[in-house]
Amino acid sequence: MRIDRLELRELPLRLKFPFRTSFGVEQDRRIVLASLSSDGVTGLSESVVGEFPGYAYETVETAWHVIRDFMAPRIVGHSFATAEELMQALSFIRGHDMAKATIEMAWWDLRARQLGVPLFELLGGTDRPIPVGISLGIQDSVEETVELARASVEQGYNRVKLKIEPGWDLAPVAAVRAALPGISLTVDANSAYGLTDAGHLAQLDEFGLTYIEQPLAYNDILDHATLQRQIRTAICLDESIHSASDARKALSIQAGRIINLKVGRVGGFRAALAVHDVAQSFGAPLWCGGMLESGVGRAANLHLSTLPNFRLPGDTSSSSRYWDQDLINEPLEAVNGVQRVPQSGPGIGVTLNQEYVERITTRVEAW
Repeated sequence: MRIDRLELRELPLRLKFPFRTSFGVEQDRRIVLASLSSDGVTGLSESVVGEFPGYAYETVETAWHVIRDFMAPRIVGHSFATAEELMQALSFIRGHDMAKATIEMAWWDLRARQLGVPLFELLGGTDRPIPVGISLGIQDSVEETVELARASVEQGYNRVKLKIEPGWDLAPVAAVRAALPGISLTVDANSAYGLTDAGHLAQLDEFGLTYIEQPLAYNDILDHATLQRQIRTAICLDESIHSASDARKALSIQAGRIINLKVGRVGGFRAALAVHDVAQSFGAPLWCGGMLESGVGRAANLHLSTLPNFRLPGDTSSSSRYWDQDLINEPLEAVNGVQRVPQSGPGIGVTLNQEYVERITTRVEAW
């Protein structure tokens, strides 16, 4: 498959509400879409890079630079029969997994469209309902947190995740658990704690959490293993896992029992499949995390979530919760806590609202 054209496009989208985590507050997103074209067929992807280097060192500007100056010359005009061949051409670039994933995910969508099949079929998944949960950012009060959690359950979500940080943890968790004793309740610390907080984190055990996500440093595995031995609640690793090798090492030393798999974080679908298989071999369940994506990225996440070891609800809640108007024509809405895999056509199964996309685009480059 010869790549004839690569395009990057930046579009601003504003979240309906400020989303606060231990990293800071997000509301205005700079969405980056990539497209690869071959023989008149175009594949699409959404980059998960952020506006600032909080979750990862990559940003919109670093990804644009790396794709424009280093990836485009190695891709456009060249042929790749497999995703492995494509990634081999980019292997001279150290790191920048989110930028690599932007290109690799577009390749998978392109290939699926050429074959006329839904993406999940190419990935090895099966068409099934995808259980989804909801993620609540840090609120102004415990009372507001409880009301949002209660409203989420009324909307059909069976898993509620609360963002926490030092000074905002035990009180909101206790209140939500008291109000909603039967739900799957989880917390996400986004690396806000240290190993010296082990005694404090152990107090979360009394609330029957499904897991505590990434409590310690983003680049740590060893201290998470120490912490896991000191608490009953399962640790879910997110930022620490960038490859199948990371997953193998972490699960081997019992640094956690669950993995949040984000395809952009690990470098694309090929790498995500490898992480999936490693986790499955250890009996560690996965769930698909979200990065405040538009419907393009959300659709890709739903296809990935059809793989068998995605056994816990993911972050692919309804698009209408986040955006007044999405970039795609198809509504991606959860009903009774599940999403259906979009299949309006081959590939990721969604189509761009071209008029809206063109109208709000702030930057575009093509090679």
